[in-house]
Amino acid sequence: MYAKTAQRRLEIIAGAAATFSESGFREGSLRDIAVRVGMTHAGIRHHFATKVDLLMAVLEWRDEAALSLARTTKPVGIEVLHAWIESTRRNVGNPMLVDLETTLAAEASSPEHPAHEYFKDRYQRANDILVRAFKAIKAAGQLDKKQTPESAATLFLSATLGLQTLWLRNRSIDVADGLARQATAMLNVPFR
Repeated sequence: MYAKTAQRRLEIIAGAAATFSESGFREGSLRDIAVRVGMTHAGIRHHFATKVDLLMAVLEWRDEAALSLARTTKPVGIEVLHAWIESTRRNVGNPMLVDLETTLAAEASSPEHPAHEYFKDRYQRANDILVRAFKAIKAAGQLDKKQTPESAATLFLSATLGLQTLWLRNRSIDVADGLARQATAMLNVPFR
């Protein structure tokens, strides 16, 4: 792929991410995206055959941004929670990404939505990462005895999603601090 083509695709993906975060997948049209990025509808279709293809490119782009830290640090146990919180801190630095995820995840709760399986798999992968982390935390004797690795993972993932959603409505909420407090409540050692 030529560098100019790759750059143009990234511009389209960023424009689609902004459109989908504002209007959702169902309401955001390829024509809206074309106007946003200064192209024609046909120009968008040249790079992405369908709106679903573009949606999947947006989701991959969003995940790539979110997973970059985890790939470089290879955290284990409590380090996973620190890396998770740092990733969340970076996410709230880009409200459009949080809005995009929240909007699309809500729409994709319908089994008919083209991203339904994607979000189902994504949340399962996230939960699996957290279960492994909490198993390592338990093996180190650091997990509160009232918690299982599975329940701790579910609570931590739920806290992440809930705090990010609340933050979209009230920017004074400190998502990272809320997650650190949730981690502290589940551990029997100091977290910070």
